Amino acid sequence: MKQWWFIILLIISFPLKADNIFVEAESFDYRGGWVLDNQSMGQMGSPYLLAHGLGVPVENASTVIRVENGGKYRVWVRTRDWVKQWGQTGSPGRFELLLNGKALEVTFGTERAEWHWQDGGTIRLKAGENRIELRDLTGFDGRCDAIFFTSALEMLPPDGKEELAVFRRNMLGLPANPEDAGEFDLVVVGGGIAGCCAAVSAARLGCKVALIQNRPVLGGNNSSEVRVGLSGLIAQQPYPNLGNLVDELGPVGHWNNWEAKRDSSSVRSRQIMKILRRYPEKKIHNAGPASNYEDEKKLALLQNQENLNLFLNTQVVDVKKNGNKIVSVIGKNIISGKEYIFKAQLFSDCTGDGEVGFLAGADYRVGRESKEETGEPRAPLTPDSLVMGTSVQWYAEDTRDISVFPDCPWAIRFDEKTCIPITRGDWDWEAGLNNDQITEIEYIRDHALRAVYGNWDFLKNKSEKKEQFAKKELAWVAYIGGKRESRRLMGDFVLREQDILNDIQYEDATFTTTWGVDLHYPKPIPGMKEEPFLSYCDVQDIKPYAVPYRCLYSRNIGNLFMAGRDISVTHVALGTVRVMRTGGMMGEVVGMATFLCKKYRTDPRGVYEKYLSDLKTLMKQGVGKSGFPEAGSID
Repeated sequence: MKQWWFIILLIISFPLKADNIFVEAESFDYRGGWVLDNQSMGQMGSPYLLAHGLGVPVENASTVIRVENGGKYRVWVRTRDWVKQWGQTGSPGRFELLLNGKALEVTFGTERAEWHWQDGGTIRLKAGENRIELRDLTGFDGRCDAIFFTSALEMLPPDGKEELAVFRRNMLGLPANPEDAGEFDLVVVGGGIAGCCAAVSAARLGCKVALIQNRPVLGGNNSSEVRVGLSGLIAQQPYPNLGNLVDELGPVGHWNNWEAKRDSSSVRSRQIMKILRRYPEKKIHNAGPASNYEDEKKLALLQNQENLNLFLNTQVVDVKKNGNKIVSVIGKNIISGKEYIFKAQLFSDCTGDGEVGFLAGADYRVGRESKEETGEPRAPLTPDSLVMGTSVQWYAEDTRDISVFPDCPWAIRFDEKTCIPITRGDWDWEAGLNNDQITEIEYIRDHALRAVYGNWDFLKNKSEKKEQFAKKELAWVAYIGGKRESRRLMGDFVLREQDILNDIQYEDATFTTTWGVDLHYPKPIPGMKEEPFLSYCDVQDIKPYAVPYRCLYSRNIGNLFMAGRDISVTHVALGTVRVMRTGGMMGEVVGMATFLCKKYRTDPRGVYEKYLSDLKTLMKQGVGKSGFPEAGSID
């Protein structure tokens, strides 16, 4: 403990002994072609800029620093060589730091596999304004966390997680206490389809709501960043008005063949088929054009919703409790680093990762339960940590002329037997089923990138079929992974596979799940020694099943709801409820239950125990607009 406080005192006193300038890469005035990645913020301590150019160097990122005392400074850049963790050489994430238009002699992203401070040597800064730039050299995912200039030439900035957090706060001059963001009836954390629906549902019923989303766009897996289509049927018995709100948010074309066959007689299905005939590009369910996922539509709906306050680019990093109830959450702006405190009577964890519940000490599970515990037909004999993984989707486009793609000797190596001669990587380009989807997400995403780049390199440059790919260009590869499973927060009821297959009816039935019990497993490629980056699915078809309300709140945190893939189900049962239209209906129900909690001054469990009939009335009424929104504009 004495050593820890000594380190803090050193860090705090350090700026008084030297001239220091600390620059977070994510706060650059102009990002150019670099993108903001905060997926591993909980592990490495910060968001960072990523040069995701698919083999073409991206435009420089730039900012201006103001120097009080010109002179000699040492420069440190926090970065990593991302392929070294696989023993690969070549440093595909190389980049340069430019000072007032001139590159430093050091090339960054070349030294170590882990995040660290790379020494950039000594430079001269002039008094006044100095322009710094990040110049990508490869287009292959170079990454920069922060830059530190110091006149104390022998000083190395700290790199331990706790010490670095204190150092960042001190260097940036951030206040010790978070700024008050307000007090709400409901704080929803997570702006995927489930979170958006929870927030809008509660707001339309008169509750004051805050929606906190850690990305610049809404929709989660259904955003243009990830590009997964909406699946699952809505408007089902016993509450056919549940799901109308999902349609207000959801892109019109996300209606795949499986769903159309199951609902081919409905008016809604016929309307959608008209749209798909008129706009054929919307038939692409996953890994389609960015416009298919209609980020602007989601944003406009939430920004214009009365009683709803939207906080984008905000990552929840802490939770404050009183007894077994949450009283506030702390959100950090991923660009400025400023922290805000959000107070509420009720909270809903729609993060997918169960992050709020985890921070609050909620009961949770990860991986597969045993058959002995759950009695499920498809549960394994012994419990394990296998989960459904993260998809990194991609696609290529036709070009008029021959296009080139760089050699990628550091990527996964393919040959004629192992290569995959396709131009679209769909959901089954799924990695990390044997990894921790939270603590190892950067590793999982990077492993998937090595697979995409290595396969495309072989098809373009080495394959017997390379002429077929000569006029095809890699056009889009996700850098934000599309997760399926991580933590599941335990409620008063844990849904099991046999509840669904045997159609066991419960008095608190709410939203209806229609997707098959769809479980994913790693799919190794024969002859390849690398860990799997593909998956296969095993689907058990079901009849529509209404899921108990008790799956939507925590059993040990008294004011915590859940909606989305982190609700109270077993690993096997997650296979059916995890799709996004189904998650959206969960959110609608959570919003309704929030209204009842406020009206009757009760908690989520109290709604089940005393006001279930009121909840049923609200579910019959619904909160969304009836009818399919775009239908009127279709011939």
